[in-house]
Amino acid sequence: MTRGVHRPLEDREFDFITGMAQGTPVLAYFTGTWPKAVEASRAMDAVVAEVAREYGARLTAVRADITRCPATTRRYGVAGAPTVVLLRSGEAVATHAGPLTASALRDLLEGAGF
Repeated sequence: MTRGVHRPLEDREFDFITGMAQGTPVLAYFTGTWPKAVEASRAMDAVVAEVAREYGARLTAVRADITRCPATTRRYGVAGAPTVVLLRSGEAVATHAGPLTASALRDLLEGAGF
Protein backbone atom coordinates (compact mmCIF):
# COMPACT_ATOMS: atom_id res chain seq x y z
CA MET A 1 0.00 0.00 0.00
CA THR A 2 1.37 3.41 -0.94
CA ARG A 3 1.12 6.06 1.72
CA GLY A 4 1.03 9.41 0.00
CA VAL A 5 -0.79 12.65 -0.35
CA HIS A 6 -0.88 14.15 -3.79
CA ARG A 7 -2.82 17.29 -3.06
CA PRO A 8 -1.10 20.39 -1.71
CA LEU A 9 -1.02 20.51 2.06
CA GLU A 10 -1.10 23.45 4.42
CA ASP A 11 1.43 23.82 7.26
CA ARG A 12 -0.72 22.20 9.94
CA GLU A 13 -1.60 19.24 7.70
CA PHE A 14 2.04 18.81 6.70
CA ASP A 15 3.12 18.61 10.35
CA PHE A 16 0.29 16.21 11.21
CA ILE A 17 0.93 13.81 8.33
CA THR A 18 4.71 13.81 8.68
CA GLY A 19 4.28 13.28 12.42
CA MET A 20 2.00 10.30 11.75
CA ALA A 21 4.70 8.72 9.57
CA GLN A 22 6.32 7.53 12.84
CA GLY A 23 9.74 6.51 11.65
CA THR A 24 8.77 6.03 8.01
CA PRO A 25 10.88 8.22 5.72
CA VAL A 26 8.98 11.12 4.17
CA LEU A 27 9.42 12.36 0.63
CA ALA A 28 8.18 15.95 0.68
CA TYR A 29 7.93 17.71 -2.63
CA PHE A 30 7.22 21.38 -2.86
CA THR A 31 5.28 22.79 -5.79
CA GLY A 32 4.27 26.25 -6.92
CA THR A 33 1.30 27.88 -8.59
CA TRP A 34 3.09 30.55 -10.63
CA PRO A 35 3.30 29.86 -14.39
CA LYS A 36 6.90 28.60 -14.61
CA ALA A 37 6.46 26.27 -11.64
CA VAL A 38 3.14 24.74 -12.69
CA GLU A 39 4.47 22.61 -15.56
CA ALA A 40 7.50 21.38 -13.62
CA SER A 41 5.32 20.67 -10.58
CA ARG A 42 2.88 18.61 -12.68
CA ALA A 43 5.78 16.57 -14.05
CA MET A 44 6.97 15.95 -10.48
CA ASP A 45 3.49 14.67 -9.52
CA ALA A 46 3.94 11.77 -11.95
CA VAL A 47 7.55 11.11 -10.91
CA VAL A 48 6.74 11.10 -7.19
CA ALA A 49 3.66 8.91 -7.73
CA GLU A 50 5.74 6.35 -9.65
CA VAL A 51 8.52 6.20 -7.07
CA ALA A 52 6.08 6.21 -4.13
CA ARG A 53 4.27 3.19 -5.64
CA GLU A 54 7.58 1.35 -5.88
CA TYR A 55 8.51 2.07 -2.27
CA GLY A 56 5.01 1.31 -0.99
CA ALA A 57 4.56 1.50 2.78
CA ARG A 58 8.30 2.10 3.27
CA LEU A 59 7.83 5.76 2.25
CA THR A 60 5.27 8.49 2.85
CA ALA A 61 4.98 11.07 0.07
CA VAL A 62 3.53 14.51 0.74
CA ARG A 63 3.01 17.47 -1.56
CA ALA A 64 3.24 21.02 -0.24
CA ASP A 65 2.49 24.19 -2.17
CA ILE A 66 5.04 26.86 -1.30
CA THR A 67 2.39 29.57 -0.94
CA ARG A 68 0.12 27.42 1.25
CA CYS A 69 2.95 26.18 3.51
CA PRO A 70 5.07 29.24 4.27
CA ALA A 71 6.33 28.00 7.65
CA THR A 72 7.23 24.56 6.30
CA THR A 73 8.89 26.14 3.26
CA ARG A 74 11.07 28.33 5.51
CA ARG A 75 11.82 25.45 7.90
CA TYR A 76 13.38 23.36 5.13
CA GLY A 77 14.97 26.26 3.22
CA VAL A 78 12.90 25.75 0.09
CA ALA A 79 13.46 28.61 -2.36
CA GLY A 80 11.74 27.40 -5.52
CA ALA A 81 9.49 24.81 -7.07
CA PRO A 82 9.75 21.98 -7.57
CA THR A 83 11.98 21.04 -4.65
CA VAL A 84 12.25 17.61 -3.05
CA VAL A 85 13.17 17.24 0.63
CA LEU A 86 13.79 13.81 2.12
CA LEU A 87 12.92 13.65 5.81
CA ARG A 88 13.82 11.18 8.49
CA SER A 89 12.19 11.82 11.88
CA GLY A 90 11.31 15.33 10.72
CA GLU A 91 14.89 16.21 9.81
CA ALA A 92 15.97 16.93 6.24
CA VAL A 93 18.57 14.38 5.12
CA ALA A 94 18.68 15.35 1.42
CA THR A 95 17.32 18.14 -0.74
CA HIS A 96 17.12 18.70 -4.48
CA ALA A 97 15.86 21.86 -6.16
CA GLY A 98 14.50 21.52 -9.68
CA PRO A 99 12.80 18.78 -11.65
CA LEU A 100 13.94 15.16 -11.34
CA THR A 101 13.38 12.05 -13.38
CA ALA A 102 12.15 8.93 -11.58
CA SER A 103 15.62 7.43 -11.92
CA ALA A 104 17.28 10.51 -10.41
CA LEU A 105 14.76 10.54 -7.56
CA ARG A 106 15.49 6.85 -6.84
CA ASP A 107 19.21 7.68 -6.80
CA LEU A 108 18.58 10.54 -4.36
CA LEU A 109 16.59 8.24 -2.08
CA GLU A 110 19.21 5.51 -2.20
CA GLY A 111 22.02 8.01 -1.62
CA ALA A 112 20.22 9.19 1.52
CA GLY A 113 19.90 5.63 2.81
CA PHE A 114 16.24 5.07 1.96
